[in-house]
Order: sequence, then structure tokens, then C-alpha cells
Amino acid sequence: MTLENFKQIISQDRLTLVDFYATWCGPCRATHLILDKLEQEFVDDVDVIRIDIDHPENVELVRNYRIMSVPTLFLFRKGRKLWRESGVLSLESLADMVYRYRKVEVF
Repeated sequence: MTLENFKQIISQDRLTLVDFYATWCGPCRATHLILDKLEQEFVDDVDVIRIDIDHPENVELVRNYRIMSVPTLFLFRKGRKLWRESGVLSLESLADMVYRYRKVEVF
């Protein structure tokens, strides 16, 4: 994904949760299962996109967002970063984060 395409996606008014992951990463696989459940629970509130850090077309994104460990999650709205965290998080923690930010206005 190009940096320009990425910026277009995160610029929407909906929350966008971005998962930077690697296919060889065990914690990333666990996070994918949790994010699948989160997507089902918050289908009207958040879009989830996944970025493979090892894919050649994602090098610019990985560098730009300074991804040093995986999984690393970001939450965006209207192009603004609202939240960032690395490591495996529980569904409850992620749901709390979505509840917290889904009504936050970003200008």
C-alpha cells in the first residue's frame, strides 16, 4: 500500500484501526483472531486494516510510522492518530478503546 493510499483510508470520518503485523509473528496471529471479533462487534463503528510489514510495497509505511515491533496497532480518524499500542491486547481492552474514541470529534 502506498503512503498516499494509506492516508486516503485513514482520512475517513469513521474510526480506522490499523494492524501492522508480520506473517511469521505468533502474537500477530493471536491479534488477528481478536481483531476479527472486534470487527464483528463494532461493524458500524470501526474499520480494520492490516499491513504486512514485510511486504515490499509497505516499506514506506513501516518507515514513516516507525514500526519497530509487531503487532503494532494504531487508531485513526480524519487522518489523525488517536491511539497507538504494541503487543497483544485483549478484546475487552480494544473494545474499551473503541468505546472511548468512537464519539470523539476530530477537527
